Amino acid sequence: MSAEELLARARANLVRVSPEQAESLRTTGALLVDIRPYANRSEEGEIPGAVVVERIVLEWRLDPHGDHRLPGLTPDTPVVIFCNEGYASSFAARDARELGIRDATDLVGGFRAWKAAGLPVVEGGSPAVP
Repeated sequence: MSAEELLARARANLVRVSPEQAESLRTTGALLVDIRPYANRSEEGEIPGAVVVERIVLEWRLDPHGDHRLPGLTPDTPVVIFCNEGYASSFAARDARELGIRDATDLVGGFRAWKAAGLPVVEGGSPAVP
């Protein structure tokens, strides 16, 4: 199996969102989760209000029934995960759905598509949630 086939499988049950759709979801209370490395966030900026979660601990933070979940996270919390270009985030969104987050998805084109769409960006470098 190729990486492309794995990606297609990960995306099979996702309803991925455009930058504009993600902005609409953000303004109505969805949780946006930034899984990009610190260097990318520092250099390129961040989406206002997004929660930074290191990819290595993402499943523990997005387990709606786990002891290490993000505060207030429930199976009904709408979650939009994004990375640089929308590849790693597809795998992360699939994992979040398998953990029970019913409305987990990812951002088509990632942060770079968000920025290219002229949507709000703030200075980067925020620390990840512990």
